[in-house]
Amino acid sequence: MQREKLILASKSPRRAEILTASGWPFEAVTAGIDETRNSAEEATAYVLRLARAKANAVAERLGRGLVLGADTVVVIDGEILGQPGDREKARTMLQKLNGKWHEVITGIALVRAGTDQSIANHVTTRVRFSEMTEAEIDWYVQTDEPLDKAGAYAIQGLAAVFIKEIQGEYFNVVGLPVRLLYELSQKV
Repeated sequence: MQREKLILASKSPRRAEILTASGWPFEAVTAGIDETRNSAEEATAYVLRLARAKANAVAERLGRGLVLGADTVVVIDGEILGQPGDREKARTMLQKLNGKWHEVITGIALVRAGTDQSIANHVTTRVRFSEMTEAEIDWYVQTDEPLDKAGAYAIQGLAAVFIKEIQGEYFNVVGLPVRLLYELSQKV
């Protein structure tokens, strides 16, 4: 089964690892866009807008190739949790997730550079954390793993011990829904 080489509009090592593990040829190019959320923008619209913006920014620079843009957020009780950036914000996010279900939403966009062809969609996966003690949260935050992860955790990393259950695609939680990517790649 041949898969067309992708240009990944991202610096995410997790997305690169997923593409490598699934045998998908790619090269990575940083998009360098403003990722600020618009006021009152709901999660699905936000991730789709950013996925499209990343793919379009790289496609405009390259002029040819199939460009993949993606963005992931965590949503709990209607609140969007992006990357915390610091330990205190990470701790606050993990306390919100503690023992509860939340949603991980990833939007992906494929843009064929040099044409007007593009397609985008999203996937939602439900994830439930186990009950964590404050000591467990503190330990995890001190590892610094949560700092650059949506929702302040990496399901494929140290946080795996805290994940009680998932409903939906695992790779979506890591940051790139491979099945959706495959389906969209057949249409653009």
